[in-house]
Amino acid sequence: MSDIRVGILTVETLDEEARDRVAIAAAAGLDFVGSTDHVCFQGGSGVDGLTTVATYAGLHPTIGLYVGVYQLPLRHPVAVARQVSTLAHFAPGRLTFGVGIAGEDAREVESCGVDMRTRGRRATESLYVLRRLLAGESVTLEGDFFRLQEVQVLPAADPWVPLIVGGKSDAALRRAATLGDGWTAVFTSPRRCADSIARIAEHAESAGRTGVAWRHSLELWCGFGPTVEDGRARLASAMERFYGLPFDALDRYSPAGTPEDIAAALAPYVEAGIRMFHLQPVAGSSEEAAYGVAQVKQCLARAVPVSVRT
Repeated sequence: MSDIRVGILTVETLDEEARDRVAIAAAAGLDFVGSTDHVCFQGGSGVDGLTTVATYAGLHPTIGLYVGVYQLPLRHPVAVARQVSTLAHFAPGRLTFGVGIAGEDAREVESCGVDMRTRGRRATESLYVLRRLLAGESVTLEGDFFRLQEVQVLPAADPWVPLIVGGKSDAALRRAATLGDGWTAVFTSPRRCADSIARIAEHAESAGRTGVAWRHSLELWCGFGPTVEDGRARLASAMERFYGLPFDALDRYSPAGTPEDIAAALAPYVEAGIRMFHLQPVAGSSEEAAYGVAQVKQCLARAVPVSVRT
């Protein structure tokens, strides 16, 4: 399992402790630090994912950067291509860019002037434009949402910035298969992950895409504690505060306990084909969170069977 990559995905706002969090993640041996992305989620909260990881890039010279998932339909793809190209230029080889279609908060989508009913098709068209622009191509398009005439964004991303596509619908899986370099799962079972990855392979083959170095990934919250119960208590408080939902609706996909407990919960996802884990850890401190995630990675890399405590 040496190809497993694990990092921390934060939902925190940028503050004076950001430098320490990034330094701790790097010292713990994590592969990347990342950020969620929202414009005005649930009445105004959130951070811009690209701005946040650009800040992280300046706080450490080598650690990988991940945006997951960027609410692509809420922005113009040409402007997004310029942002990604710029960050790729100043942090070459470090960025992985996850994109989604938005929709968790209808008011957020509507506030950006986007019709909820068309955001999926808008995301597909945006991703088509983004992929071509990042490759340095000149794009002319008379689309449903964008009109472009010989538009270029230079320099081309070199090395390439992997585009990881989120979503559970068949349309999202087709989008990942035809325009992405991987798929990211959220609140999804191992079995559904395996089925979705198989469908992506089928869609890619039908579209004539071969030889893709797929980077399928999973985003999930996890709670660290000396027991499953302790970790779950921490996790429940944080997730209920963030989502405004009872934890009972979320805990099925949100492991808790020691690093060994959490690694045991993630092992079936590795078997399903997941190779990148974007963890949102809840712990007693930044150090406990980062080193806990690092131990999860070590458990998965060793491929040692571990048992979940009950």
